[in-house]
Amino acid sequence: MPRRHRLRTASVVVAVVVVLALLATALVTTLLVRRPLPEVSGTLEVPGLAADVQVTRDARGVPTIVAGSTDDLFRAQGYVTAQDRFFEMDYRRHVTAGRLSELVGANEQALEADKVIRTLGWRRVAEQEWDLLTDDTRGYLQAYADGVNAYLADRDPGAIAVEYTVLGLRVPQTAPAPWDPVDSLAWLKAMAWDLRSNYDAELERAMTYRAVPDVARVEELFPAYAQDQHLPIVTATDVADGAATVADGAGLALADDALQDALAAADRALAAVPQLVGRGEGVGSNSWVVAGEHTASGKPLLANDPHLGISAPGIWSQVGLRCADVAADCPFDVTGFALAGLPGVIIGHNGDLAWGLTNMGADVTDFFLERVDGDRVLVDGERRPLQVRTETISVAGGDDVELEVRATAHGPIVSDVLDLDGVARGPVPDDAPGSRFEVALAWTALTPGRTGDAVFAMMTASDAADVAAAAVLFEVPAQNIVFATTDGHIGYQAPGRVPVRAVVDGPVPSDGTWPRPGWDSRYDWQGWVEPADMPRVLDPAEGFVVAANQAVTRAGEGPFLARDTDYGFRSQRIRDLLAQQIAAGDKVDVASTAALQTDRHSPYADVLVPALLEVELDDAFDAGGQELLRTWDRSMDPDSAAAMYFAAVWAQVLELTFTDDLPAGHGPDGGSRWLEVVHGMLEDPTSPWWDDRTTSGVVEGRDDVLARALVNARHELTAHLGSRTDDWAWGKLHVAAPEHPVLGGEGVPGVVHALVNPRAQRVGGGSSIVDATAWDAASGSYAVTAAPSMRMVVDLGDLDSSTWVNLTGTSGHPASVHYADQLEAWARGEQFAWPYSGAAVEADAVTHLTLTPARD
Repeated sequence: MPRRHRLRTASVVVAVVVVLALLATALVTTLLVRRPLPEVSGTLEVPGLAADVQVTRDARGVPTIVAGSTDDLFRAQGYVTAQDRFFEMDYRRHVTAGRLSELVGANEQALEADKVIRTLGWRRVAEQEWDLLTDDTRGYLQAYADGVNAYLADRDPGAIAVEYTVLGLRVPQTAPAPWDPVDSLAWLKAMAWDLRSNYDAELERAMTYRAVPDVARVEELFPAYAQDQHLPIVTATDVADGAATVADGAGLALADDALQDALAAADRALAAVPQLVGRGEGVGSNSWVVAGEHTASGKPLLANDPHLGISAPGIWSQVGLRCADVAADCPFDVTGFALAGLPGVIIGHNGDLAWGLTNMGADVTDFFLERVDGDRVLVDGERRPLQVRTETISVAGGDDVELEVRATAHGPIVSDVLDLDGVARGPVPDDAPGSRFEVALAWTALTPGRTGDAVFAMMTASDAADVAAAAVLFEVPAQNIVFATTDGHIGYQAPGRVPVRAVVDGPVPSDGTWPRPGWDSRYDWQGWVEPADMPRVLDPAEGFVVAANQAVTRAGEGPFLARDTDYGFRSQRIRDLLAQQIAAGDKVDVASTAALQTDRHSPYADVLVPALLEVELDDAFDAGGQELLRTWDRSMDPDSAAAMYFAAVWAQVLELTFTDDLPAGHGPDGGSRWLEVVHGMLEDPTSPWWDDRTTSGVVEGRDDVLARALVNARHELTAHLGSRTDDWAWGKLHVAAPEHPVLGGEGVPGVVHALVNPRAQRVGGGSSIVDATAWDAASGSYAVTAAPSMRMVVDLGDLDSSTWVNLTGTSGHPASVHYADQLEAWARGEQFAWPYSGAAVEADAVTHLTLTPARD
């Protein structure tokens, strides 16, 4: 399914830069490429500083900033981040504000992205959040913005980033607009969008119904979580289910062509939003904490590696932020992973507490089917006015575009934003009031909140009570929080704003897994789950907590959060290995924890290989691939021929089994859901899903499909890698190739492509594997689509013994030595020392920069 989201922003904007053949010559000019590189040593004047700020950088360019006040600290962070990554920041704010066309000029895909994001109103909501934040948070955001603007002052675009020079060959580039604090808040909406959980599955259920008009059969493709085989994060709760109940729901004619047209239009529109953090199969994270009684240091260990989309530069930037004298008026002494454009640290540790985040998978979106007649919408038998506003989209070098945005009480209408490839939309049936079906999106992030406050609350948290207080503010995106403290505690906290849904007795489930009838108010959200009812755990008896996108609680325990979570193969593997290590009496340490982060054992192989080995293949050539599986250790190592063959077989099994039953563009991506589906089907060799409905007079069964998959995979790899299985290796086709979001796509002159895209890396791992280098089985490619965007291991017994690695590097400048200097180590599963104490940071420092107040 994620293939339809494969909108690389490169494809959105690349056409604007592939115009002049002379571009290659221009870009190799040292002046143009190296001109934006920042000064990292000596002294620089920064307007607005009250006192000197010290900035040291280590051998990988990671800055640690030490200041005497919070204002100076975040002003300096803004300045330093702009030094390293301003184009990334500028690009992100253009996307989140629906202003990409202002940056790249006339381009159909850029305009479509702008239309959809303006319809969703990310920037509008961020503006409303400003007044909800505390005075302190607003002050931090303003100081950061002032620091960014101090760096931009008196610099022309070409001195800020080489990307402006390239874009300027087609679209005139003026000085970037000053950074606004709301630009930072809007980025939180982009994070929330890419981590919003199940809207893909909700649409897929409804659209699959057209080909398979049976709710029960469609639900077979979305099996229940196997909670007795794959344990949830929290195994018991003492709070009640948060759903209200009503009866006699309204019917939904889901197979109706007009309704399906509206769903397809919504699907097409939302696919136009560029991927900024990551999307689809593989987006999630691993995290776990182990109590000190089981560790070598005698204090807890915490591990985290968020699985997000890969890009150049990577999503995270590493930074240390330290008040020279930590006190109530300057409480920050934190290090970790930040997001360019947002002050502070999102994941990391301070002197008392370390924390990690993983996507909780809470269902925070619903599609409401609306019956619309002109500018009115039907609700409970009455026609009510739509909310209508007009947006003006500026296009660099072109004419403005007017956009009418319409919304119901449930949210913005997303089905009328774009033309559906010229296909006319039909009216609703004659017996249904309203002239046309539309689809509105309800999403928790469209309600203004205080996640901005939560970022800073986490940075100063010291115990479980502080984490719980921050979690109340951490409304979107809903993220699992694992934490550990230097005084020996470990825990888990579920934050997030999660809707309460009425349970309606209707033709489809009303738990948020299927679209809801907007014309019946009983289906409306009933409020939010109370923060006090959100699951949590402190110091569990088993001595560890694993949060890796699996179900949070057992079904029926605690508030209803979601059905469409990860299916827990990865989380259970982590649990099993930790339990084995503890049972053996082997103390957990930083090295063993980092090794566990790169475990490549395939649960797919555990499920499928026994059945594959039972298939009889008469042809010796065809059986040559199958023989690889007989002695395979079931580890997806980059140099493994058997791993390569198994991945090809898995993709073939999915295509032969399900493609005929799914809507176009929604092929099985091969994630944990599909593994659970196939796992159940292997026990039923005559399941209707095995049959290919496109073959006339033939009914295929399990063994037919497995045999064809084995043979097809053998021939596919022979064509790609040669007939000798000794020449096969998983890493030859399973590569991590970070792309620049603007200049990294196809069609770019080779010299530009080579400059902005780091060299692709052969990697092991795969989907639903602890070393989570996901790939899309429906795409025809084995290339990595999502991966650990960073890895970190924090030793609460000796913070200076902690380790970390970023996907690419600290810098956003393609000419910098720190643009991708961590990528090869990341691909090998290595991590670097992560100093924290003042003495350790100073000992590790390579450059020293003093930011000093500007003289009048």
